[in-house]
Amino acid sequence: MTVKECFQLTGTPTTYGVPAYRDNIARANAVAVDRLLHAGANIFGKTNVPPWLADGQSANPIYGRTNNPWSLDRTPGGSSGGSAAALAAGLTGLELGSDIASSIRNPAHYCGVFGHKTTWGIASAYRKSLAESASPDDIAVIGPLARNTDDLELALSIIAGPDEAVPSNFRFGLPVESRTRLADFRVAIAYDDTFAEVDDEVSNPLRALAEALRKAGVSVRETRPDLDSENCYRIYMTLMRAAGAGRASDGDFAQLKQQAITVNVSGADMRSTALRGATLTHRDWLRLNDERRGIQDRWRAFFEDVDVFLCPPLSTAAHLHMLEEPARRMLTINGKQVPYGKQLFWAGHSGVAYLPATVAPLARTPGGLPTGVQIVGPQYHDLRCIRFAQLLERNYYAFEPPAGYV
Repeated sequence: MTVKECFQLTGTPTTYGVPAYRDNIARANAVAVDRLLHAGANIFGKTNVPPWLADGQSANPIYGRTNNPWSLDRTPGGSSGGSAAALAAGLTGLELGSDIASSIRNPAHYCGVFGHKTTWGIASAYRKSLAESASPDDIAVIGPLARNTDDLELALSIIAGPDEAVPSNFRFGLPVESRTRLADFRVAIAYDDTFAEVDDEVSNPLRALAEALRKAGVSVRETRPDLDSENCYRIYMTLMRAAGAGRASDGDFAQLKQQAITVNVSGADMRSTALRGATLTHRDWLRLNDERRGIQDRWRAFFEDVDVFLCPPLSTAAHLHMLEEPARRMLTINGKQVPYGKQLFWAGHSGVAYLPATVAPLARTPGGLPTGVQIVGPQYHDLRCIRFAQLLERNYYAFEPPAGYV
């Protein structure tokens, strides 16, 4: 197997795609890497990322650009884009990625593979960094990517558990998932959102899936938690940017504070949330965290009546390579130009609430690109998400290799 470039693997570079760290050689393994090695994994390489893991593409000045195996002029996604591309192309058998802004789910969707974003805190990200040690970032998680759900489940069973800072007598276990048929699940599904519109090439396969599930005897409801989409997006984007603020140098932070004076205090655009989040006071963070708790409570109540929530992973299938800064990018969605960052709603909708989510391949677009479904479950019910993906894989749609990579 291979691992995402950001994971420390003794004797190999950990650069985050940043030239200043080109010669940063890991002196110890990440906890998750150690666990995989102890389980018998042969980790033979690392896969590509964008600089600082901060893009939905995977290109950097050290290693160059990673292309999508389904269409080389398109992105494989990011920041675990190298992970998903290597799997889809048959270059590796299993991958370890990370996700704060869809960085596992995005590439899995774009490349037609499986990816699992874990419940926050259940798998240690210790030494997934440029430093020897680091505190866990809010919202950020690690998780596996694979070509089949059995490998996804196996990898999760190996990496899950507390890190070295937790007493050894602590016992951890995820709730076991006992359902064995699709018809055993109560399913909620959303195809679109007025705030974060989804292209028909992504939403139509979800509608077809809902119809197939109903024919298979599954209870399917077109419903979602009672949450304000734009407000959820604003909270998520602000807290997500705050999570990475500690990496800014004193000089950079001073510039960010100056720029933040000019932004809309309640704006939900990428620039406003990025600057506001990067310079957030602790008092304001605590207030946003209280709002997040309200979101978590709504999800908890929602999952009393349904078992899994299905929704798009992103607003489009894989797009052409883009050179502009993310805040300046536009996507074509149903013939309209839409700000690139809005599609991150589908990452943050569950991510900000610490929920697990599995992305599974679902169909091919009319142009032949993969498209997937995001399967969200209650907090700590990671195995439920994977089991539902497993049943889809066995009864509806499984991984297909790109032409030329069979």
